[in-house]
Amino acid sequence: MKETISPERKIVLPGDLVSTNPRNAGSGTYIENGKVYAKIFGLLDEKSNRVIPLKGKYIPEVGNLIIGIIEDVQSNGWVVDINSPYEAFLPVSEYPKAITGKQPKEIMDTGDVIAAKVVNIDPMMRVYLSMKDRSARILHRGRLIEILHTRVPRVIGRKGSMVSLLKKELGVKIIVGQNGRIWVDGPETMINFATDCIQIIEKEAHTDGLTERITSHIKKLKRGV
Repeated sequence: MKETISPERKIVLPGDLVSTNPRNAGSGTYIENGKVYAKIFGLLDEKSNRVIPLKGKYIPEVGNLIIGIIEDVQSNGWVVDINSPYEAFLPVSEYPKAITGKQPKEIMDTGDVIAAKVVNIDPMMRVYLSMKDRSARILHRGRLIEILHTRVPRVIGRKGSMVSLLKKELGVKIIVGQNGRIWVDGPETMINFATDCIQIIEKEAHTDGLTERITSHIKKLKRGV
């Protein structure tokens, strides 16, 4: 099937004109002489006049749900790899349960995988996390999948439609991190199917009719079981 870029999105280069109305400036743009231009290489969403990057490292933002890997344990918390040029820190005080009488290493150790929220970023780009959120948890078992963080919105889908489709049709648990990491848990065969679908979504994120193709692909996979 031929891939097509949605008519609502076109590829733009840095410096390309986005809008003549500075009130319509979205993320990934800048204003010069009353006009809006693309700041980065990416896809222009003409509804919101924002430019969605096609490549680049994940840059954390406050409020993002991320999936991190414990990189180091300190006396007052955990250093976390968040798939970014910037490391993050999870203070003991932001762990959801009291750990009186225990050392941080007894709670979480190097290599453990967690879902956490970005709660603060200081001017030096020191990133601070919290697990005091209902979405946050230690991720036991399961499989960790990494994709381009710019493809995350497509994996989630409009109002969560795509990720809901995968969960319902495959019977798996999925947590999608804004940093391009996705955790999937369930029967091994269904994890494999989910991984396959997520890789297709990443590859074809810019094309139309993706939900229908994924639905059809899932049916084909399940018929082969």
